[in-house]
Amino acid sequence: MSPWSCCDAIIDYRLSTVNGVECCEARRNAWSRSVAGAGTLRHAHQRRSGRASLESQLPTVDRAASVDIDHHPISVRIRNALLERILGGHYAPGERLVELQLAREFGSSQAPVREALRDLETAGFVTIRPRRGSFVNDYHARTQHEIYHVRGALEEAAMRLAMPRLTRHPDMVAEHLEGMREAARSGDLEGVIHHSIWFHRVIMRAAGNELLLKMWESLHVEIHSRKTLLQPNIDMHAVAESHAPIFAAIVAGDVERACRLSREHQAYFELRA
Repeated sequence: MSPWSCCDAIIDYRLSTVNGVECCEARRNAWSRSVAGAGTLRHAHQRRSGRASLESQLPTVDRAASVDIDHHPISVRIRNALLERILGGHYAPGERLVELQLAREFGSSQAPVREALRDLETAGFVTIRPRRGSFVNDYHARTQHEIYHVRGALEEAAMRLAMPRLTRHPDMVAEHLEGMREAARSGDLEGVIHHSIWFHRVIMRAAGNELLLKMWESLHVEIHSRKTLLQPNIDMHAVAESHAPIFAAIVAGDVERACRLSREHQAYFELRA
Protein backbone atom coordinates (compact mmCIF):
# COMPACT_ATOMS: atom_id res chain seq x y z
CA MET A 1 0.00 0.00 0.00
CA SER A 2 1.34 3.43 -0.91
CA PRO A 3 2.03 6.13 1.74
CA TRP A 4 -0.74 8.20 0.17
CA SER A 5 -3.29 5.41 0.73
CA CYS A 6 -2.22 5.23 4.37
CA CYS A 7 -2.59 9.00 4.69
CA ASP A 8 -6.12 8.96 3.23
CA ALA A 9 -7.07 6.16 5.59
CA ILE A 10 -5.80 8.09 8.63
CA ILE A 11 -7.73 11.22 7.58
CA ASP A 12 -10.91 9.13 7.08
CA TYR A 13 -10.46 7.61 10.52
CA ARG A 14 -9.94 11.01 12.11
CA LEU A 15 -13.04 12.38 10.45
CA SER A 16 -15.05 9.44 11.75
CA THR A 17 -13.99 9.79 15.38
CA VAL A 18 -13.24 13.46 16.11
CA ASN A 19 -15.17 14.86 19.11
CA GLY A 20 -16.87 11.52 19.50
CA VAL A 21 -19.10 12.21 16.54
CA GLU A 22 -19.81 8.94 14.79
CA CYS A 23 -20.22 8.87 11.06
CA CYS A 24 -21.77 6.31 8.77
CA GLU A 25 -20.65 2.70 8.44
CA ALA A 26 -19.35 3.49 4.96
CA ARG A 27 -16.43 5.48 6.34
CA ARG A 28 -15.49 2.68 8.71
CA ASN A 29 -15.66 0.31 5.76
CA ALA A 30 -13.41 2.69 3.85
CA TRP A 31 -10.86 2.51 6.68
CA SER A 32 -10.92 -1.29 6.58
CA ARG A 33 -10.49 -1.30 2.82
CA SER A 34 -7.58 1.11 3.04
CA VAL A 35 -5.59 -1.11 5.42
CA ALA A 36 -6.37 -4.32 3.55
CA GLY A 37 -3.59 -6.46 2.10
CA ALA A 38 -1.89 -5.90 -1.21
CA GLY A 39 -3.85 -8.73 -2.82
CA THR A 40 -7.15 -6.98 -2.11
CA LEU A 41 -5.79 -3.77 -3.56
CA ARG A 42 -4.69 -5.56 -6.72
CA HIS A 43 -8.14 -7.13 -7.04
CA ALA A 44 -9.79 -3.72 -6.70
CA HIS A 45 -7.45 -2.31 -9.34
CA GLN A 46 -8.36 -5.12 -11.72
CA ARG A 47 -12.07 -4.47 -11.22
CA ARG A 48 -11.60 -0.75 -11.86
CA SER A 49 -9.54 -1.50 -14.97
CA GLY A 50 -12.30 -3.75 -16.31
CA ARG A 51 -14.91 -1.11 -15.64
CA ALA A 52 -12.77 1.54 -17.34
CA SER A 53 -12.54 -0.68 -20.42
CA LEU A 54 -16.33 -0.94 -20.55
CA GLU A 55 -16.82 2.79 -19.96
CA SER A 56 -14.50 3.63 -22.85
CA GLN A 57 -17.22 2.30 -25.15
CA LEU A 58 -19.88 4.63 -23.69
CA PRO A 59 -20.53 8.31 -24.50
CA THR A 60 -18.33 10.71 -22.57
CA VAL A 61 -21.35 12.02 -20.68
CA ASP A 62 -20.81 9.43 -17.92
CA ARG A 63 -17.02 9.19 -17.64
CA ALA A 64 -16.79 11.38 -14.52
CA ALA A 65 -19.29 9.12 -12.73
CA SER A 66 -16.56 6.56 -12.02
CA VAL A 67 -14.90 8.76 -9.40
CA ASP A 68 -13.80 6.68 -6.40
CA ILE A 69 -16.20 7.69 -3.63
CA ASP A 70 -13.69 6.59 -0.96
CA HIS A 71 -11.28 9.34 -2.04
CA HIS A 72 -13.24 12.58 -1.93
CA PRO A 73 -11.11 15.71 -1.44
CA ILE A 74 -10.52 16.55 2.21
CA SER A 75 -12.72 19.67 1.86
CA VAL A 76 -15.68 17.50 0.78
CA ARG A 77 -15.16 15.09 3.67
CA ILE A 78 -15.00 17.99 6.12
CA ARG A 79 -18.13 19.50 4.56
CA ASN A 80 -19.99 16.21 4.93
CA ALA A 81 -18.89 15.81 8.54
CA LEU A 82 -20.01 19.36 9.37
CA LEU A 83 -23.34 18.78 7.61
CA GLU A 84 -23.92 15.66 9.70
CA ARG A 85 -23.17 17.65 12.85
CA ILE A 86 -25.54 20.46 11.87
CA LEU A 87 -28.35 18.06 11.02
CA GLY A 88 -27.73 16.04 14.18
CA GLY A 89 -28.00 19.12 16.41
CA HIS A 90 -24.33 19.05 17.40
CA TYR A 91 -24.20 22.75 16.49
CA ALA A 92 -27.03 25.05 17.55
CA PRO A 93 -28.50 27.67 15.18
CA GLY A 94 -26.43 30.81 15.46
CA GLU A 95 -23.36 28.99 16.78
CA ARG A 96 -20.04 30.21 15.40
CA LEU A 97 -17.82 27.74 13.55
CA VAL A 98 -14.17 28.69 14.06
CA GLU A 99 -11.96 27.79 11.09
CA LEU A 100 -8.76 27.34 13.08
CA GLN A 101 -10.44 25.13 15.66
CA LEU A 102 -12.06 22.98 12.98
CA ALA A 103 -8.76 22.67 11.12
CA ARG A 104 -7.14 21.33 14.29
CA GLU A 105 -9.99 18.88 14.88
CA PHE A 106 -9.83 17.50 11.35
CA GLY A 107 -6.06 17.55 11.11
CA SER A 108 -5.99 19.83 8.07
CA SER A 109 -5.02 23.36 7.09
CA GLN A 110 -7.62 26.13 7.19
CA ALA A 111 -8.02 26.17 3.39
CA PRO A 112 -10.17 22.99 3.07
CA VAL A 113 -12.21 24.06 6.11
CA ARG A 114 -12.85 27.43 4.46
CA GLU A 115 -13.90 25.70 1.24
CA ALA A 116 -16.24 23.37 3.16
CA LEU A 117 -17.86 26.32 4.90
CA ARG A 118 -18.35 28.14 1.58
CA ASP A 119 -20.12 25.06 0.18
CA LEU A 120 -22.41 24.95 3.21
CA GLU A 121 -23.12 28.68 2.88
CA THR A 122 -24.18 28.39 -0.75
CA ALA A 123 -26.48 25.51 0.23
CA GLY A 124 -28.07 27.61 2.99
CA PHE A 125 -26.73 25.85 6.08
CA VAL A 126 -24.15 28.45 7.14
CA THR A 127 -23.79 32.24 6.95
CA ILE A 128 -20.30 33.72 6.55
CA ARG A 129 -19.97 37.25 7.91
CA PRO A 130 -16.87 39.24 6.92
CA ARG A 131 -14.44 39.72 9.82
CA ARG A 132 -16.84 37.94 12.16
CA GLY A 133 -16.79 34.31 11.10
CA SER A 134 -19.16 31.53 10.03
CA PHE A 135 -22.46 30.88 11.80
CA VAL A 136 -24.93 27.99 11.65
CA ASN A 137 -28.26 28.91 10.06
CA ASP A 138 -31.69 27.96 11.34
CA TYR A 139 -32.46 25.90 8.24
CA HIS A 140 -36.13 25.79 7.29
CA ALA A 141 -37.85 22.75 5.76
CA ARG A 142 -39.64 25.09 3.33
CA THR A 143 -36.33 25.79 1.58
CA GLN A 144 -35.79 22.07 1.02
CA HIS A 145 -39.32 21.67 -0.38
CA GLU A 146 -38.77 24.53 -2.82
CA ILE A 147 -35.50 22.97 -4.01
CA TYR A 148 -37.13 19.61 -4.74
CA HIS A 149 -40.00 21.34 -6.56
CA VAL A 150 -37.60 23.25 -8.84
CA ARG A 151 -35.40 20.20 -9.29
CA GLY A 152 -38.41 18.15 -10.44
CA ALA A 153 -39.21 20.71 -13.14
CA LEU A 154 -35.59 20.78 -14.35
CA GLU A 155 -35.28 17.00 -14.47
CA GLU A 156 -38.57 16.65 -16.34
CA ALA A 157 -37.33 19.11 -18.98
CA ALA A 158 -33.94 17.39 -19.19
CA MET A 159 -35.52 13.96 -19.57
CA ARG A 160 -37.50 15.10 -22.61
CA LEU A 161 -34.30 16.28 -24.29
CA ALA A 162 -32.21 13.31 -23.18
CA MET A 163 -34.53 10.45 -24.15
CA PRO A 164 -33.19 9.89 -27.70
CA ARG A 165 -29.69 9.43 -26.34
CA LEU A 166 -30.71 7.46 -23.24
CA THR A 167 -32.81 4.95 -25.18
CA ARG A 168 -29.75 4.21 -27.33
CA HIS A 169 -27.49 3.89 -24.28
CA PRO A 170 -29.64 2.84 -21.28
CA ASP A 171 -26.56 1.30 -19.64
CA MET A 172 -25.45 4.86 -18.78
CA VAL A 173 -28.12 4.99 -16.08
CA ALA A 174 -28.35 1.22 -15.46
CA GLU A 175 -24.84 1.32 -13.98
CA HIS A 176 -25.99 3.68 -11.24
CA LEU A 177 -29.26 1.90 -10.54
CA GLU A 178 -27.27 -1.30 -9.94
CA GLY A 179 -24.72 0.69 -7.95
CA MET A 180 -27.48 1.92 -5.63
CA ARG A 181 -28.84 -1.59 -5.20
CA GLU A 182 -25.43 -3.02 -4.39
CA ALA A 183 -24.70 -0.21 -1.94
CA ALA A 184 -28.09 -0.69 -0.25
CA ARG A 185 -27.43 -4.43 0.16
CA SER A 186 -24.12 -3.72 1.87
CA GLY A 187 -25.49 -0.87 4.01
CA ASP A 188 -23.22 1.65 2.26
CA LEU A 189 -24.98 5.00 2.58
CA GLU A 190 -22.15 6.84 0.82
CA GLY A 191 -22.52 4.52 -2.15
CA VAL A 192 -26.28 5.06 -2.32
CA ILE A 193 -25.82 8.85 -2.25
CA HIS A 194 -23.08 8.73 -4.89
CA HIS A 195 -24.99 6.57 -7.38
CA SER A 196 -28.30 8.34 -6.76
CA ILE A 197 -26.76 11.71 -7.62
CA TRP A 198 -25.03 10.30 -10.71
CA PHE A 199 -28.19 8.55 -11.91
CA HIS A 200 -29.78 11.98 -12.21
CA ARG A 201 -26.62 13.81 -13.30
CA VAL A 202 -26.17 11.43 -16.25
CA ILE A 203 -29.70 12.30 -17.41
CA MET A 204 -29.07 16.02 -17.00
CA ARG A 205 -25.83 15.79 -19.00
CA ALA A 206 -27.42 13.62 -21.68
CA ALA A 207 -29.92 16.44 -22.33
CA GLY A 208 -27.08 18.42 -23.90
CA ASN A 209 -28.38 21.73 -22.50
CA GLU A 210 -25.68 23.60 -20.57
CA LEU A 211 -28.09 26.10 -19.02
CA LEU A 212 -30.32 23.35 -17.64
CA LEU A 213 -27.29 21.55 -16.23
CA LYS A 214 -25.91 24.71 -14.59
CA MET A 215 -29.28 25.49 -13.02
CA TRP A 216 -29.50 21.91 -11.70
CA GLU A 217 -25.97 21.99 -10.28
CA SER A 218 -26.69 25.37 -8.65
CA LEU A 219 -29.24 23.62 -6.41
CA HIS A 220 -26.33 21.86 -4.65
CA VAL A 221 -27.94 18.51 -5.28
CA GLU A 222 -25.33 16.46 -3.43
CA ILE A 223 -25.66 18.40 -0.18
CA HIS A 224 -29.46 18.37 -0.17
CA SER A 225 -29.62 14.70 -1.20
CA ARG A 226 -27.28 13.90 1.67
CA LYS A 227 -29.50 15.85 4.07
CA THR A 228 -32.55 13.84 2.99
CA LEU A 229 -30.80 10.46 3.14
CA LEU A 230 -29.24 11.14 6.55
CA GLN A 231 -32.68 11.14 8.16
CA PRO A 232 -33.28 8.43 10.78
CA ASN A 233 -34.72 5.11 9.59
CA ILE A 234 -34.12 5.84 5.91
CA ASP A 235 -34.75 2.73 3.80
CA MET A 236 -31.81 2.54 1.41
CA HIS A 237 -33.42 -0.30 -0.56
CA ALA A 238 -36.54 1.82 -1.12
CA VAL A 239 -34.38 4.75 -2.23
CA ALA A 240 -32.62 2.56 -4.80
CA GLU A 241 -35.83 1.01 -6.10
CA SER A 242 -37.55 4.39 -6.42
CA HIS A 243 -35.30 4.93 -9.48
CA ALA A 244 -36.31 1.67 -11.18
CA PRO A 245 -39.57 2.94 -12.80
CA ILE A 246 -37.65 5.82 -14.41
CA PHE A 247 -35.14 3.38 -15.87
CA ALA A 248 -37.94 1.10 -17.10
CA ALA A 249 -39.57 4.03 -18.93
CA ILE A 250 -36.23 4.90 -20.54
CA VAL A 251 -35.76 1.31 -21.75
CA ALA A 252 -39.33 1.28 -23.09
CA GLY A 253 -38.73 4.55 -24.93
CA ASP A 254 -41.82 6.06 -23.29
CA VAL A 255 -40.97 9.77 -23.25
CA GLU A 256 -44.11 11.04 -21.51
CA ARG A 257 -43.94 8.42 -18.78
CA ALA A 258 -40.23 9.02 -18.18
CA CYS A 259 -40.84 12.77 -17.90
CA ARG A 260 -43.76 12.35 -15.51
CA LEU A 261 -41.84 9.91 -13.32
CA SER A 262 -38.84 12.24 -13.17
CA ARG A 263 -41.05 15.00 -11.78
CA GLU A 264 -42.92 12.68 -9.40
CA HIS A 265 -39.67 11.17 -8.15
CA GLN A 266 -38.63 14.56 -6.75
CA ALA A 267 -42.11 15.11 -5.31
CA TYR A 268 -41.71 11.79 -3.45
CA PHE A 269 -38.54 13.03 -1.74
CA GLU A 270 -40.00 16.49 -1.21
CA LEU A 271 -42.52 14.90 1.17
CA ARG A 272 -39.63 13.38 3.14
CA ALA A 273 -37.49 16.51 3.28
